[in-house]
Amino acid sequence: MRRGLWRGLTLLALLVLTACAAESTTNPPAASPTAGGPGEHKLTVTVGGTERTFLLHVPASYDPARAVPAVVALHHRPGSGTAMRELTGFDAKADAEGFLVAYPEGVGGQFNAFGCCGAQDDVGFVKAVAGQLVERWHADPDRVFLAGVSNGGDLSFRAAVEAPGVFAAIGAVSGGFAGGRTEAADYRPTAPVSVVTLIGAADPQATTFRTGVDTWRSRLACPAPPAPTTQPTTAAQPTTAPPGPALDPGVHRTTTHCPDGSDVDAYVVDGGAHAWFGAAAGELKDTAAKIKATDVLWAFFAAHPRRR
Repeated sequence: MRRGLWRGLTLLALLVLTACAAESTTNPPAASPTAGGPGEHKLTVTVGGTERTFLLHVPASYDPARAVPAVVALHHRPGSGTAMRELTGFDAKADAEGFLVAYPEGVGGQFNAFGCCGAQDDVGFVKAVAGQLVERWHADPDRVFLAGVSNGGDLSFRAAVEAPGVFAAIGAVSGGFAGGRTEAADYRPTAPVSVVTLIGAADPQATTFRTGVDTWRSRLACPAPPAPTTQPTTAAQPTTAPPGPALDPGVHRTTTHCPDGSDVDAYVVDGGAHAWFGAAAGELKDTAAKIKATDVLWAFFAAHPRRR
């Protein structure tokens, strides 16, 4: 009798242990969603079965328990994430202001924007990068921004239309809304996304870029902008758009508040070429400009979280 009871208890214990082990295998402890800490990271995302790469700078102030802004910065053609990092100086700005900055790598040094370049899904790529920043790095989904220069600026406009709700605002420097799919009358964003753009008056594509801003405003039924200003907005010049920086007489700004709640700011730099204005290094540097694109874009982004 005792031997039978002992065998029964032993069998019961084994069944309990087996069940616990099965539960542990089926429901393992949740891993931390944080991917890493401050510093430089080279990361990947998979888009359409293809692995894509981006660089990520995480400031020393980074705290995974606190949601932070993030900027995704797109290089020119041909270019690279490393080249964009050097050109813009966004790492230093991120350190000072406490945001993440990612630098996606184009295929063959280029992005598939409007009629150029390649056939890869670059809108899906930047969406995936933004998604990883939110899911694994605790970026605030209401403060994820997209910046680009030249070919990267073109893709910024494309993503603003084709990735609704992902980016709160975009910043295009020496890039624009023109060509290809932009010619369709219904090609416009379906969710509010604010835009800031910087154009060099001496850029061979300046007219195209300026026309693109006008087209964007027209598609969103924005009011015609007032005359350009070289001074910040004051109480005597009321507007729903946040004040801009004090400007050199050679820099002209127009600002518009659109019916969907977005703002559109356009800066034109007299004598400016096809460049990232204020950059001290890099292929598209412009040390003579009286405005710094990095500062202008971040000030605009900081003032334009997602509108709901």
